[in-house]
Amino acid sequence: MAKAQAPDTSSISRLDQFKISQYFGCNTFSERTMRERLQKDVYKAYRLALKRGEALSPEVARSVALAMKEWALEQGCTHFTHWFLPMTGATAEKHDAFITWDEPGTVIERFSGSQLIQGEPDASSFPSGGLRATFEARGYTAWDPASPAFLMEGPLGKTLCIPTAFVGYHGEALDHKVPLLRSMGALSAQAKDALKHFGVNAESVVAQCGPEQEYFAVDLDLAQQRPDLMFANRTLQGAKPPKGQELEDHYFGSIKERVLGFMQEVELECFKLGIPAKTRHNEVAPNQFEIAPIYEAANLASDHNQLLMEILKSVGERHNLAILLHEKPFAGVNGSGKHVNWSLATDEGQNLLEPGQTPEENLQFLYFLCATLKAIHTHGGLLRAAIASAGNDHRLGANEAPPAIMSAFLGAQLNHILDAIEKGDPADASTQRILDLGIGNLPAIEKDATDRNRTSPFAFTGNKFEFRAVGSSQPIALPLTVINAAVAEALETLNGRLEAELKAGKEHKAAVMAVVKQAIQETKAIRFEGNGYSDEWKQEAARRGLPHAKDTVAALHIWESAASKAVFSKPGILSEGELESRLHIRHEQYQKAIAIETQVLRQMAETQILPSITADLGARADSLTKLAAAGIAVPERLKAALQAQATLAGEAQVRLAAMKEALAAAEAIEDNHARTVAFGSSVNESKHALREVLDHLEEACDADLWPLPKYWQLLSPLL
Repeated sequence: MAKAQAPDTSSISRLDQFKISQYFGCNTFSERTMRERLQKDVYKAYRLALKRGEALSPEVARSVALAMKEWALEQGCTHFTHWFLPMTGATAEKHDAFITWDEPGTVIERFSGSQLIQGEPDASSFPSGGLRATFEARGYTAWDPASPAFLMEGPLGKTLCIPTAFVGYHGEALDHKVPLLRSMGALSAQAKDALKHFGVNAESVVAQCGPEQEYFAVDLDLAQQRPDLMFANRTLQGAKPPKGQELEDHYFGSIKERVLGFMQEVELECFKLGIPAKTRHNEVAPNQFEIAPIYEAANLASDHNQLLMEILKSVGERHNLAILLHEKPFAGVNGSGKHVNWSLATDEGQNLLEPGQTPEENLQFLYFLCATLKAIHTHGGLLRAAIASAGNDHRLGANEAPPAIMSAFLGAQLNHILDAIEKGDPADASTQRILDLGIGNLPAIEKDATDRNRTSPFAFTGNKFEFRAVGSSQPIALPLTVINAAVAEALETLNGRLEAELKAGKEHKAAVMAVVKQAIQETKAIRFEGNGYSDEWKQEAARRGLPHAKDTVAALHIWESAASKAVFSKPGILSEGELESRLHIRHEQYQKAIAIETQVLRQMAETQILPSITADLGARADSLTKLAAAGIAVPERLKAALQAQATLAGEAQVRLAAMKEALAAAEAIEDNHARTVAFGSSVNESKHALREVLDHLEEACDADLWPLPKYWQLLSPLL
């Protein structure tokens, strides 16, 4: 039977035009494409280097570059770029044409192996956190062969995008990818050592990830009338609408045609780029939605999530929609997260957090489960610090998932088993029994045997952990790096204990169970099955000694602790300088985010809102004067309402002045930490105080005079 030909990608305009499998990844230089275009020995060398985490030889790189160039030119590419993830949180690219001089006045298309492997963008304007001086401009981009090159379709041509790492002149990591790749290597090494104790000789162990992306979609024309949405990505003022999410009628509701058309075009772009978009649905709040992918390697999932956020925005504009990725674009309305589902798999595809079907596999599963619990217990505060941001502060610890206290939900059945192991007593596990706990002869554990806990920030969901605390706008590379590093450290500890037990003469199963039991006892404090939103849990967590960083200011202190630094520095994931630079950048980004919000709110208040209120007061006062002149008695309640509005306007002026003073005072502070504290306290508090009055003024102002689209307009269903 003849192999089906891949369709012409330029002709694909509908999801159902061809089977998805026929065009999935057609805009990527995928392994399938490489297998077809490279010589067998070259492709084999490429695959072997990828599997072992080794650098490609110059000969293999040249062969891949030539094949990639020919493929790109056939696809209509005129330019190429090294696509990377600087510490801005966005992506970066510099485009170069596929041309060089052949002879005077004549150019030819050329792309060398050296151009594939290494690029040199100007690094001076990217965040470095003090790793380099402003005048030190040299930086290098290095090809990540594990992430396929892809095509960026422009209005007049295509560009070949080569995913790369970004480093400074002396090799210091200037991006999010380098630490992620290092953490994956460290985790793989420890996991392979652990697996040897269970008779598994894996070439590698790969951290797996599937990030669920939440977002809001609002009418672009309305969004462009709001400076706060344009510059701060969230509304800084807005009175509560008559109807929000109270009726819970939006969640999983029917998808309106306008939104469905947008979603389908997003999925079409994703499938072309090899992004395995799986699920789409309405989320909790009005005009809030979610897209979720199938699992893939963590570094690839990170690249794909960054691409997805770009696709959402660009496709949204084509549908006259503003896509809001901020964690809390609307006050009083459910915020957006990015649930990072994380697991581990061998190079043969065995999921190490899959409970399994045999006692031996269950021992292995319990070992890796306990290592993950130990990682959360030891570095829960660091996990919280990894997802701290000005945007996420509006969401974490508030009246929605998840709380700022890191805990793990395992479900009744797994907890039952762990408790039984700790006590050393036989116990029922569903319809089966735990037999001979002393040597770990455990029954198979059924997947999805327990309910899900939406209030848990780190929940076990069948064969993976779901880290629910990540913010919707955040790159997932940093939280993934922290999880990988923490689990690698925990596995190193457990591996050392197991080797000591075996050297002491214990039989293998008994030794494993001894290590598992100790880990269960040590990590019991972070296992919590109840309501993570409740005040009772905050009190209980404090009794258990769990860290509770309520905001970014508190979370960044955890980043500075000796234990946090060691989990990165010891395995070589981040040097002391690289750690310090990231801390500096995060302080700076937090301060700048709040400063931008404050300046935008100041401008909105001074040039839009308060002038409209003054005009409304004048019009109302003039109307009352005219009524009195006509001999009509003016009701006292009308006079009182006008006076109340005038009083509010005066209070707004007072609070506006206080906000400006707080901002000036914070910006004058030289110490970085103290400046962050000031922004997180006095500046934020003054901003919230001004908003409170402005929201009341909106409710009192003549609708025809109010200068901004209101919540009820922004959150009206997109028909």
